[in-house]
Amino acid sequence: MDAWPACVGPATDSPARQASLIRHSSPARYRYCLMAGLASLAAGCGGGDSPPLVGTLERDRIEIIAEASEPIVALEVREGDHVAEGTLLMRLETATATARAAAAASRSAQARHHLTELLNGERPEVIDEARARVAAAQATAQRDQMELRRATALLARGLTSQASVDQARAANDAAAAALREAQAALALALHGSRIEDIDQARAALAEAEAGERQLAVGDARLDVRATRAGTVEAVPYKLGERPPAGAPVVVLLADSPAYARIYVPEPLRASLRAGQAAEIRVDGLEKPLPGRFRYLSAEAAFTPYYALTQRDRSRLSYLAEVEVTGPGAAGLPAGVPVEVTPAAQAHD
Repeated sequence: MDAWPACVGPATDSPARQASLIRHSSPARYRYCLMAGLASLAAGCGGGDSPPLVGTLERDRIEIIAEASEPIVALEVREGDHVAEGTLLMRLETATATARAAAAASRSAQARHHLTELLNGERPEVIDEARARVAAAQATAQRDQMELRRATALLARGLTSQASVDQARAANDAAAAALREAQAALALALHGSRIEDIDQARAALAEAEAGERQLAVGDARLDVRATRAGTVEAVPYKLGERPPAGAPVVVLLADSPAYARIYVPEPLRASLRAGQAAEIRVDGLEKPLPGRFRYLSAEAAFTPYYALTQRDRSRLSYLAEVEVTGPGAAGLPAGVPVEVTPAAQAHD
């Protein structure tokens, strides 16, 4: 057990302790540790040629999530079905989405009408009313001006008091101010809206329409469709259930090339590089599959810093992915064990 990597406990734990931790870990973690341990065992076996790198055959897993927390009203696929990109997988209830769309359309219509009102300016009736107010204010101003003149003349002859003159002057000033106010209102009605108000109305309309389009995109996703061609691996929820927003409702295995997920022992890590050719052997296939390294991790899996001594670092293992470059893996299921031999070793 010395060759097991420190994936479930410190390197200082006893072999029996590490084995117990591995056996009682989760199945996924157990398999992860098992492959890393096999890689480490291969590195520590010594001898001439290095043994093959072990792992499993995998495919890209595509998790398609629920756009909103709505009940499932239709299931169109089952596990194992092959679907093309854009295929309808399931439908979620759209009653809430329809109400949201109607509210968004109303906000857009309101903003659009407000912009139209500003562009068209005041109605002719409003302008006529403003002209009438100006005419009335002019008549009032003329009357009060005449009253002020009479009061001033009477005061000069001693026939009225100063208070009466002051009152007439105040009324004249108020009438003049009311006339100016009416004239300004008429000018405002004739000149229309300010350009700043129109720009603000245009911006409000653009915001409302953008919100409407955003809701339309989200509502369209209530019809859950395949984002890539592939095979349905899992449908976690049943008809009538309400998955939470953001939860995966369909899992696809993409039709993209399969790849081997393996673990590279530390003594071999420096000799491998991305793009390097390799052979992938699968139980039940007579000939190996061609492949190439597409990814090599720069960090060891589950390794604490204190395991980097000269004795322990040979137990390190690095995650790598080797893509199958031929058609031979088309019908193989994900998860089957594989052995990978880098090209430099395959030709020895």
